[in-house]
Amino acid sequence: MNRDLPKQYSDLCGRPLLYYAIRRMSEDSRIRQVFVVLAPGDKHFARHDWREFESRLTPLYCGGESRAASVFNGLVAARDAIEASDWVLVHDAARPCLGADALARLIDELAGDETGGLLAIPVADTLKRAGSDGRVAQTEPRESLWRAQTPQMFRYRLLIEALRRADLDTAADEARAVEDLGVKPRLVMGSGRNIKVTWPEDLALAELVLKHMKD
Repeated sequence: MNRDLPKQYSDLCGRPLLYYAIRRMSEDSRIRQVFVVLAPGDKHFARHDWREFESRLTPLYCGGESRAASVFNGLVAARDAIEASDWVLVHDAARPCLGADALARLIDELAGDETGGLLAIPVADTLKRAGSDGRVAQTEPRESLWRAQTPQMFRYRLLIEALRRADLDTAADEARAVEDLGVKPRLVMGSGRNIKVTWPEDLALAELVLKHMKD
């Protein structure tokens, strides 16, 4: 993002980017507790007003050097508040436009699943593989390819075991760590509006999406 301020605290419609992920997860009554994993020494979180979420929000100052490390550290830090069979939903702070309908669909479709799964959408674009010269080496078939989103939802015991065995520096997401145990996460239809803020221009797109969301 080329900013001095950490991305999750970028201003979006008068709130920090992180606010919208916390709000969405807090609004679903089936989610008992929301943990936000922060970098050790984070000075920004306390500067914002989180009182509307009251006792449902718990900050954990145990973030790691990678996404996987942060999730693993958070699971360890929250272990006394979570049963082994509890569902855990991992959501990216950089996805402020998660809809209530997509979240409900994920929870509903995975409630009776043996493994768990994630929100995702089928790839619509034509995919090109580049060669070392920066030219197209070949066109990749897009059939059966999906773009992973968050939240990703797994039982606590499965997820923490998967991350314990994973290379926390290279694990792309929670689903990949679970896949490496030899099980197959389920794909649940997500939404194109559930964008991830990666580039500075994504903030303007997220603002537009938020202003047109009905939920």
